Amino acid sequence: MSIIQNIQPFTLLKAAIILSFAFIISKAISIHLRRSLKDRMKKDHIELIVKVTYYTIIGIALLSVLPMLGINPSGLLLAGGIAGIVVGFASQRIVSNLISGVFMMIERPIRIGDSVNIGNIAGVVEDISIISTIIRTFDGLYVRVPNEQVFTSSITNFVANPVRRFEYNIGIRYSDDADKAVEIIKNLIDEHPLALKNPEPQAFVDELGDNSVLVRVRVWAPSTEWYGVKIELLWRIKKTLEKNGIEIPFPQRTLWFGNELKMMGKE
Repeated sequence: MSIIQNIQPFTLLKAAIILSFAFIISKAISIHLRRSLKDRMKKDHIELIVKVTYYTIIGIALLSVLPMLGINPSGLLLAGGIAGIVVGFASQRIVSNLISGVFMMIERPIRIGDSVNIGNIAGVVEDISIISTIIRTFDGLYVRVPNEQVFTSSITNFVANPVRRFEYNIGIRYSDDADKAVEIIKNLIDEHPLALKNPEPQAFVDELGDNSVLVRVRVWAPSTEWYGVKIELLWRIKKTLEKNGIEIPFPQRTLWFGNELKMMGKE
């Protein structure tokens, strides 16, 4: 109490202005964070980030006004520094995951509901917390991946682009009409409601193989529907080609027997 009485009124006013300004800034940043993150994270995760940011700003302001009030913060900083070192060694990975989580919220390489491949884990993102990310694999398993691993791994997002391409290699017999086969395939693509016209689909003879003429087919579809379109269209192509007498050939080998070679030599 005696310390405060010895402080000049102007100094008290200056300290009050600094604390008030810090309070206003922290409130404004908190409101901005809630608005910008409301569509990216769960509410409880947003509140955690907001509270950490809020109290950090207030804490810095308090440390800056303590000398004005005649209080030496060095003792507090020393004790806090020692405690911080101890906690830092114990929670280094947690802090790393926390920081990675914050950077992920800013960069937004993935979102909840995206189909992704992170490292060697492929599946659907179920949750993104401040420490870890939950992925439901395509086999139905739930995998918790630390955010540090997510942030430092190569991420393939299958649905980030609104459209995605798939392709087939369809082999037909050399005796079949390749022009007719290509025409049938193009017509089937045009008739499918989810096969996109732009980018333009392609169907063309790509290779003359050992046993067949290979027709390459490339089709674009919405990223959320591409797999269903892929398997449905492939089945339609198979059935329609067969209906028009165009078959997918089996591998073939020509065998010559010794007695046949001798007979040919005598002739």
